[in-house]
Amino acid sequence: MTVTTEIGKPRARKEDARLLTGQTNWTDNIVLPGMLHVCYVRSPMAHARIRSVDVSAARSAPGVIAAFSGADFAAEQGSLPCAWPVTPDIIIPAHPPMATDEVRYVGEIVACVVARDHYTAADALEKIDVDYEPLPAVLDMEAALADGSPKVHEAGNKSFVWPFAQGDIEAAFRDAPVVIERTYRQQRLIPCAMEPRAVVCDPGGDEFTLWSSTQIPHVLRFLAAAVLGIPEQNLRVVAPDVGGGFGSKLQVTAEEFLGLLIARKVGRPVKWTESRSEGNLSVHHGRDQIQRIRLAADSDGRLRGLSVDLLADMGAYLMLVTPGVPLLGAFMYNAIYKMDAYSFTCTGVFTTKVPTDAYRGAGRPEATFAIEHAMDDLAAELGMEPLELRKRNWITHEEFPFTTIAGLTYDSGNYEAATAKAVELFGYDDLRKEQAARRASGDPIQLGIGISTFTEMCGLAPSRILGQLAYGAGGWEHASIHMLPTGKVEVVTGSSAHGQGHETAWSQIVADRLGVPFEDVRVLHGDTQVSAKGMDTYGSRSLAVGGVAVVGACDKVIEKAKTIAAGLLEVSADDLEWTPGRWSVRGDPEQGRTIGEIALATFAAHNLPDGVEPSLDSESTYDPNNFSFPHGTHLCAVEVDTETGQVKIRSYVAVDDVGVVVNPQIVEGQVHGGVAQGIAQALYEEAAYDAEGNLLTTTLADYLIPSSADLPTIVTDRTESPATSNPLGVKGVGEAGAIASTPAVVGAVVDALRPFGVTDVEMPCTAQRVWRAINEAKGGAR
Repeated sequence: MTVTTEIGKPRARKEDARLLTGQTNWTDNIVLPGMLHVCYVRSPMAHARIRSVDVSAARSAPGVIAAFSGADFAAEQGSLPCAWPVTPDIIIPAHPPMATDEVRYVGEIVACVVARDHYTAADALEKIDVDYEPLPAVLDMEAALADGSPKVHEAGNKSFVWPFAQGDIEAAFRDAPVVIERTYRQQRLIPCAMEPRAVVCDPGGDEFTLWSSTQIPHVLRFLAAAVLGIPEQNLRVVAPDVGGGFGSKLQVTAEEFLGLLIARKVGRPVKWTESRSEGNLSVHHGRDQIQRIRLAADSDGRLRGLSVDLLADMGAYLMLVTPGVPLLGAFMYNAIYKMDAYSFTCTGVFTTKVPTDAYRGAGRPEATFAIEHAMDDLAAELGMEPLELRKRNWITHEEFPFTTIAGLTYDSGNYEAATAKAVELFGYDDLRKEQAARRASGDPIQLGIGISTFTEMCGLAPSRILGQLAYGAGGWEHASIHMLPTGKVEVVTGSSAHGQGHETAWSQIVADRLGVPFEDVRVLHGDTQVSAKGMDTYGSRSLAVGGVAVVGACDKVIEKAKTIAAGLLEVSADDLEWTPGRWSVRGDPEQGRTIGEIALATFAAHNLPDGVEPSLDSESTYDPNNFSFPHGTHLCAVEVDTETGQVKIRSYVAVDDVGVVVNPQIVEGQVHGGVAQGIAQALYEEAAYDAEGNLLTTTLADYLIPSSADLPTIVTDRTESPATSNPLGVKGVGEAGAIASTPAVVGAVVDALRPFGVTDVEMPCTAQRVWRAINEAKGGAR
């Protein structure tokens, strides 16, 4: 049995020395000989026909090399791909990287300038004359579906309807003693990764190298080749160090395709780097849903049925996985709860806004918010303690593995243990007593307690399941191990990191598996010329899929080493036993060879067994049979000033169960970051549009991202229920905090205000919205 020495150790991340000091190669750092700079003209109108585009004045400006309109690329640019046609009759409109006839959101590209430097290109944009014929903006999803609404696309404003049902939903609601109906709003969010997007493209004859701040270099390479007609073997895609993504870089973008097309036209390297305002206008947005929830229960609180009717704003076009994002939540609305029946219907709606797509959690935060909010509302309806209601309905630890009403099989978990630990750390009972005292005294500062007992579906991978859901690709992951003659190890992973700590975690896994020092392992990723195979990074799949592929490659190295060690020791391979780092003769441990000694002997190849190749290098592709299901309990206490509406988070506790932990320090960082993003949705962030479809939140002065000063101290702890679906026992943690925290915070705000008759506060729960909710509940001023 392998002796674990690295897994579970809180190693400082190998990456941090270069990442935190900036001593690395971000895409914007790349400078190539003869490189030109690209800037784009973006539509100032939400919806308009393009009558004409005149780039002649820009072309003649000093320092300008070229200027192009959509007409210059019409024959070759194709359409940006949607890889998830969720229904057979889905409407997927053509989406040219540079608009030719019509624009459908503010920020859509209509022309570009190529110049010797960025500032010359930016200045010359003003010389491009675009004549628009205004068309009506379409901004409200419900209005967009009404008869007579202006059309975003000729085929209409409805992209698809996706139904899903399990059990007899009519019977579940028929004669149910308690039925609650609620409508919740998931506001639109802007991902705002620390590093803005950037693209550099270097043409070399028929070959291209594309550097991009992307989460998906392998997917990008395949789709760029397929759409633009570039032979895939002639296209190299490199994701250098990437400063965050949160789903915003899980995308195949207009700027990437245009970078290739422009470089091919001008025959020189080109670079584009977005400004923050440009990014807010053009990076895909997240969330933006209307959730209509019906929940049926017995009088004792036992759940009978759940019905979800979802409107999901697609924006103007379907990007890479746009229509699939809300469907990822379809299997999570039932969460950790048992019930008799479940129905879900999602309608995808086109509007003249920036397209939506994956944002941290991708469908799962929305589902968790809805069910946890509804459970609080049901508890209030029944006059029951909300934590007690959850306990009556959740899957107990003795029931695992458990197949849910949505058809997923949760392999392991212990909701009781996570909740008990969270309750203890939080001081739950004492806070409830304080809350009661404040209510009784009429204190203007009311205390609210929010609960989120959540689970999530992550390790996005099983290719067969993705195929059943009409996803356009598999979910496997690839890794290879190179054993160097000096005994050092190179790990090549198809999982492309953008801040998660892959280099550290993978080194710990390999160090344990092969019995080599942590410092002797180097991890390579993000370059399709180095890592030729991969499905990249999203959906909390890196460790549960990519990490397990690394384990598989290590095991193959060990088996190859066994054969060679047997030859070196002149014994049968059956007589050898493995302890980490060494094959030795069973019963005579002094007779053996270390993995380093075997690597050197393999390199020399002087005395290998007949028919054995002189290589220990191995590779593995892993495709799991099931998702992984981390879970946890997050508790939040807020103080709400009922006179001003101001909300202050007083305490926050997060107890997560992510299976076996490879590096506790990385897990802490992921939970903290995710909780921060969930709090941001609950209290601060919203992408806002005016009546003409102009985005009002184009800068960080308008789009409020909380700083560390705005966030509470987050108390974290863990329970451990190892996954049974993979040999590492890991589950994933990248999205957990963002999924769990929003309902905990909003639940706390609403809990503070329930004595005033408030049952919901639309996110973000700003002081103004909280104050209005209180006064509207009192029948006061709006």
